Amino acid sequence: MASNHTRPRKKGGALKILLVLLVLVLAAAGGAFLLAKREIDGGTRQDAVTVEIAQGSGVSTIARQLKEAGVIRFPQLFRWYVGRKDAAAKLQYGEFSLEPGSSYDALIEALSEYAKAESVRLTFPEGTTAIAIAQKMEQAGLCTAKEFLEEANTGDFSEYTFWQYVPDDTEAPDRFLKCEGYLFPDTYEFLADDTVHNYVATFYSHFDQQFTDAMYKELDQQGLSLSEVITLASFVQEEAGNDQDNNVAQVFRNRLAEGSPYPKLQSNTSSYVQSDADNNYLWNWVAPWYGGWEKIPENIRNAYDTYTCTGLPAGPISNPGLAAIRAALAPQPDAEVKDCYFFVTDLSGQYYYARTYAEHQTNCQKAADVNRSLAAKK
Repeated sequence: MASNHTRPRKKGGALKILLVLLVLVLAAAGGAFLLAKREIDGGTRQDAVTVEIAQGSGVSTIARQLKEAGVIRFPQLFRWYVGRKDAAAKLQYGEFSLEPGSSYDALIEALSEYAKAESVRLTFPEGTTAIAIAQKMEQAGLCTAKEFLEEANTGDFSEYTFWQYVPDDTEAPDRFLKCEGYLFPDTYEFLADDTVHNYVATFYSHFDQQFTDAMYKELDQQGLSLSEVITLASFVQEEAGNDQDNNVAQVFRNRLAEGSPYPKLQSNTSSYVQSDADNNYLWNWVAPWYGGWEKIPENIRNAYDTYTCTGLPAGPISNPGLAAIRAALAPQPDAEVKDCYFFVTDLSGQYYYARTYAEHQTNCQKAADVNRSLAAKK
């Protein structure tokens, strides 16, 4: 008669199974390690394939594209390796010719350097005018100055918040250029074969990012328009553009204040002066645009001559940087400048501020004396 009791298992059987499994796992891990190492180190290179990386692509997107193109086998491994090498920021965009079988180091090097030949890096200092920006774009071979300015003034950039606050031509008939003031000055890298619209959008997008919600709120609280602040900032940029931004902005704001005894800016950076030696927006930029001083439309000349027009001119006279914009929006002047209406500078870069015209005349004499002394030392 058969027994109902099961035979007890030997304790060593389970242990043998675990040991076998462990060996298999270790073998698999070792195999995976060798496979990953071969992938990273590269092997036999094959014919190059073309991979186009879009601007703004992250490492995950790039790894996926390399996998789809047959350049690599394991996108997750490539992502890990790029991170380990701290090379994510080096990867560029553009069209690349890559060889399957290349080492990851070779691929990273190619993705980091090749695209630079297909792009143009340009720097635009704070205070650069729209025409100067357009000319620099033309000199770099990206587009003509005419194409750039036409798109900047007439293109549709309504996707940017600031654009809705920029007056159109019917609202600002005396303005010289609509784009002036909003082409944010910085260093940019442009694709050599991109569209003119995208070139302009690069500047406008950066401006849109710089002018924050808090700054729009400040505009509302002060009852100011964006155009007024950027126009004032352009004068601050041209008259200072240094640690005196807040003081110069305060002087101009005092002149613009209701009941001001001096309601005109009277800045030589945009005036009746016709001299190549001066930095004068009307003479250096507006006049050449129209083919000569006498050919400037009278309404525009009057609207930009700060010795003629009361208050701000019809538009900005350059593209100011963020420091000048902030100073124009909410100046933080030195205590002794808060009530001043005048300033003058000497050739050493010192600023002299005054509350009255008599004090200003004295300061002008001081500046002249310094200038003569500096000239005598040359």
